[in-house]
Amino acid sequence: MFKGLGQMGDMAKMMKAAQEMQQKMASLQEEMHKLTVTGESGAGLVKATCTAKGELKGLDIDPSIFNADDKEVVEDLILAAIKDAQQKAGERAKEEMGKITEGMGLPKDMDLPF
Repeated sequence: MFKGLGQMGDMAKMMKAAQEMQQKMASLQEEMHKLTVTGESGAGLVKATCTAKGELKGLDIDPSIFNADDKEVVEDLILAAIKDAQQKAGERAKEEMGKITEGMGLPKDMDLPF
């Protein structure tokens, strides 16, 4: 199609690759709102579920930890579970992004600005 156009043909390939990447990135951004990870603390007594974007979606607390004397411990366990879920969300997002960049011939660990 672009034979004999020299660098114009290369530019067309680059533009097409950029459009494909943009479509894949938009699809991934949408998918990351659906992908979930679960973080936990207290040996599973508190579990927090987040999307791969880090949005908290659910909290599961074992009723055995409810004791007025342990209020601060429960609060700490909840925060720890949320932080764990958010960390896992970040790792999952980076993993998914790596699949796209690697598929395009870019380094897997390349940080893209989106």
